[in-house]
Amino acid sequence: MTSTSAESATPAISPAISPVLAEVVRSGFVEGRHRGSLVLLAADGSVELAMGDVSAPVFPRSANKPMQAAAVLRAGLDLSGERLALTAASHSGEMFHRDLVQKMLAEHGLTAADLQCPPDLPLDAVEAETYLAAGAVRDRVTMNCSGKHASMLAVCRLNGWPADSYLDPHHPLQQLILQVVEEAAGERVAAVGTDGCGAPLMAISLTGLARAFRHFVLAPEGSAERRVADAMRAHPEYVAGTRRPDTWLMREIPGVLSKMGAEAVQAFALPDGRALAFKVDDGGLRALGPVLARALRLAGVEADVLTRVGRTPLLGGAVEVGEIRAAF
Repeated sequence: MTSTSAESATPAISPAISPVLAEVVRSGFVEGRHRGSLVLLAADGSVELAMGDVSAPVFPRSANKPMQAAAVLRAGLDLSGERLALTAASHSGEMFHRDLVQKMLAEHGLTAADLQCPPDLPLDAVEAETYLAAGAVRDRVTMNCSGKHASMLAVCRLNGWPADSYLDPHHPLQQLILQVVEEAAGERVAAVGTDGCGAPLMAISLTGLARAFRHFVLAPEGSAERRVADAMRAHPEYVAGTRRPDTWLMREIPGVLSKMGAEAVQAFALPDGRALAFKVDDGGLRALGPVLARALRLAGVEADVLTRVGRTPLLGGAVEVGEIRAAF
């Protein structure tokens, strides 16, 4: 008779399976599901709804940009209006975005060659077609994070910090960003990675991300956090673009702060302190709109723009045959 050790007899512990946040419905048939985690905070900051593991760290990706922009202000760079909104942006690469990035660089004696974000095409598909048809090629200024990088370089020049290593996690600016992230989220950064643009990326929980956005909209007037939130809300087209949900939401719902991130992360805060954050596990950006619209309705938001944000049709040929819909 073969003996079995206690260790080998212990069943493996499987990670918890995230709930389904969205379904892919084609011709009345559910052909796919997007799982993820979501947290909704009440106006007083308490957790009103939690789906999945909202305490585990995630990389918020570009949803961290408001915190990065606040750190640039704290470091002494005087930004406001469209320039500050573009510092917190994942811009679409439209002409007005590219023009302002070039102006910001020139104002501080910098050029596109100083940027360390990778060359890219416009993030917006319509703009990318126009851009390519004009014979343009991938460019650092066109990359959606170029506004953030321009301001990071400018504040390094202002403070006499090394510009060639501004993306090093140990650089003074990146250490200040880490401090701002931890203060806003109310928790320690769990890990530091590298974002798609090359900048350090701080991992926090979805609850911490929602707390951070709540912190920004409730911050005192004149504070770095409030200045960023106000600039984003006043100039949403510079935060995203003319055909982007973040822009639509901040234009059409008074006082809201909204920012998406790659790998299907979204954060949102209302001026009374209600806030939410979620991440779709598989990174499927197509699920963002339906999940966000449903979550906002659960938060008590009613606005025509939610129908526009939440509508994600599926086509069969040129005919609409289904949709991606929220499943909660």
